[in-house]
This record gives sequence, structure tokens and C-alpha cells, in this order.
Amino acid sequence: MIPALDGVLTEQQLLASVYAIAEMQQPDGLILWTPNGHADPWNHVETAMALDVGGLHSEATRAYQWLADNQRADGSWFQYYLAHGIEDAKFDANTISYVATGVWHHHLAAAQSGFLQEMWTVVERAIDWVLELQQPGGQILWARQPNGEPFQYALLTGSSSIAHSIGSALRIAKAVGKDRPDWVQARSNLAAAIVDHPELFEPKQRWAMDWYYPVLAGVLRGEPAVERLRMAWDRFVISGEGVRCVDDHPWVTTGETAECAIACMAAGQRDDAVALMRWSSHLRHEDGSYWTGLNIPDRVHFPAGERTAYSAAAVVLAVDAIAGTGPAASIFHH
Repeated sequence: MIPALDGVLTEQQLLASVYAIAEMQQPDGLILWTPNGHADPWNHVETAMALDVGGLHSEATRAYQWLADNQRADGSWFQYYLAHGIEDAKFDANTISYVATGVWHHHLAAAQSGFLQEMWTVVERAIDWVLELQQPGGQILWARQPNGEPFQYALLTGSSSIAHSIGSALRIAKAVGKDRPDWVQARSNLAAAIVDHPELFEPKQRWAMDWYYPVLAGVLRGEPAVERLRMAWDRFVISGEGVRCVDDHPWVTTGETAECAIACMAAGQRDDAVALMRWSSHLRHEDGSYWTGLNIPDRVHFPAGERTAYSAAAVVLAVDAIAGTGPAASIFHH
């Protein structure tokens, strides 16, 4: 069933966005941000998830096969890829872990026999690689240099997303009959760091993602999740426009608006989620793609002329989460 949301997207409009994403997929399965642009494993997975929401399961399967084919022996992927080659040889822990969320989502959406078993080793190696960066305080360092040297700080947004990915990996492990109690403990330690020790993370309070990601990822639930969304709503949300990417500039982005809507749904705030998605409509292009962002005072899109596959994917996933009709719609409901 293709999801739709009154006042936001019809089924046909959502499919147009999904097909706009599919146009960015390369013959080998990699999904670029823009034509002739680059790709990264995290947004590659997000766009594959959107393909599944739109019923393009074969295309999504090709995206996961690209991950399997290009995973390094140690379980990692590089940070940025081009259609033919590598753009940035760093290793970002969050982008590496997100394969688990995508694999679980594809399992729910496509019901593809044997898929979890085929991808288990890929997921296991990726999560084990990421957890080598976990610190005694529970936080996970954000990346390694190309030579393997770790950066010496952790990011709250990335660590929150990793917590969600570990949760997905544990569901996969259970489904294939594997027991990883060390992952259970690692996620518990990571969640405790996020909730109780913000000082362990690099200060990024001006960024909207650091505000809503602990809620989107399910680290904060119930009333604490609602309180976190309330505490900075007026800082980041421009009524009628969307969500700022940073609190000190009047720039709203499709991705942050849609992700914040997913966070609202995770916290049980459906009315806020629907409002955000209705406001996102002015960022939609007539072909179903979405502008990356908009400078509000000047009504100028930024980066200039850019419409990204991941922006459309975020909208598709938000509509699915709110509509609740797709088989994988609950992946961000906690």
C-alpha cells in the first residue's frame, strides 16, 4: 500500500517523489545525492528506504547489494563516493551503522525471503566496527581518518542515530537466531550518555538535528521526548515555513523539516508532525523532487538550484510514518 497524507501528498505525488529518487540510482545500485554528485552510505540507505515505501523493491535490493559489494573487509565504508570512485576516504561511524536500520526496514517493507540471512554478516561487521569507537563514558567517536586514527570527539546526532541502528541490528540478530548481548550493553551505555551526559558530546546546540535526534532515534521517549521537542520548538521552527537547520539563520530545509516531523510522531505529537509536513509543500518541485533548502527572507533556494534525493526520501519516510499504512511505517515509532 502506497502511503498518502491529506493536505501533503497523494499516492501519485508520493510515487513521483520516489521515482525522482530512483533517477539518481546508478547501474551498480549506488544512489547519488544529485545528478553527477556524490553519495554517502547513510543517505544511500535513507533513499533506499524511500524506494521501498514506494514499492520499488528491486531498486532497493540493488542499493543494499551495493553496500554488500563495497563493504571493506573490516566492516566499514568510506564517507563519500562518486559514481566511479571514492571522494572522501574517512570513515564515519554513523553512516556505517545505518545499514542496520535500512536492512531491517527492507525486511519489513519487501518481505524478501532470505534477505536478513544474506545481509547478517554485512550488518554484524558494520556494527562491530562502529562499537570499536565506543568510549568508557558510552559515547561513540564520530569517525576515523583514512589512516585509521580516530577523531577525538563524539557527536550527539550521530550517536543518537547509532543507538537506533544498534536497536535495528538487535532485531535482525534475533530474527536470524544470533545472540549479541554485547550490543545490548553497548546501546544501553550509549543511551545513558546521550540522556545523562551531554558534556560528552561536541557542542552543536545551534543545529536542529542535535535537538530532535534523541527523540527521533527513540533514546528519549514519552514525556521526556515531548519536553525536549517543546524546549527548542520556537528556536528552530518557523511557523508556515519549516525547520531551520541552524538556529541563527533563517534557512529552512526539507530534510530537517521532515525528520522533525518523524520525531514528533515518535513522541506522539501527530498534529505537529502533520503541520510540519504541510509546510514542507512549498519546498516541492513540480517533478516530485525537493529543494534542499530555502533562505526565507530572500525566498532563494540553497544551495543554488539543488534538489537532493535525500530530501525527497525524508519526506517519503515522514509521510509513511504519519500515515502508518506501510508495513515498515513503524520503524521510527517507539
